Amino acid sequence: MEKIKALLFDMDGVLLDTESVCKVCWARAAGEYKLKNIDEIFLQCVGRSRADTTRLLEKYLPGAESAAAFRERTSELFDVVWKEQGLGKMPFVSECLDSLKKNGFRLAVASSTRKVRVFPQLKEAGIFDYFESITTGDMVTHSKPDPEIYLKAASSLGLSPSECVAIEDSPNGVRSAFNAGIKCIMVPDLIPADDEMREKAWKIFKNLKEAADFLTKGAW
Repeated sequence: MEKIKALLFDMDGVLLDTESVCKVCWARAAGEYKLKNIDEIFLQCVGRSRADTTRLLEKYLPGAESAAAFRERTSELFDVVWKEQGLGKMPFVSECLDSLKKNGFRLAVASSTRKVRVFPQLKEAGIFDYFESITTGDMVTHSKPDPEIYLKAASSLGLSPSECVAIEDSPNGVRSAFNAGIKCIMVPDLIPADDEMREKAWKIFKNLKEAADFLTKGAW
């Protein structure tokens, strides 16, 4: 196996505890829009870009205009929580990044979220400077599970997919890395690993500490 040189991190649900906030905001917006089965719909959207999420919502709301309005409402509600409470980091984030950096791994972000949110959120969490490059959802044409974002993230480091490992929490993210030919470590957040994830993920760990310990020991 080719030497692993870089780790490509998803942000939401891997570095920052944003998905639990999103879920609450989506439920509130669904009440306003009388949208049923919101838990199922939300899980389909986890890991997707804003544009792809809006297109998916068109299946459940009357037309593109309603889908766009609903998506905008979820963002408004999220911003209220973000400004009032801030966003927490996922468990062991700082310890994981410190350990990987000290062991010579290059670090990057591959997030479906827009740059206007990714940059300030990483900066507020105090982890922005760990990353050599940051690829966001508005920098690609197709979002996860398409492989484009991971191929672009690897290219931004001048590395081949085989020299990188993705760190993901969602099925769409794991599929994206798998489709890009990048080994993926899954650390599930809202969606547990199923048979498909056990097949497509390289490794599955409970938290980032387990993932970092595995990577720094070099037992692979």
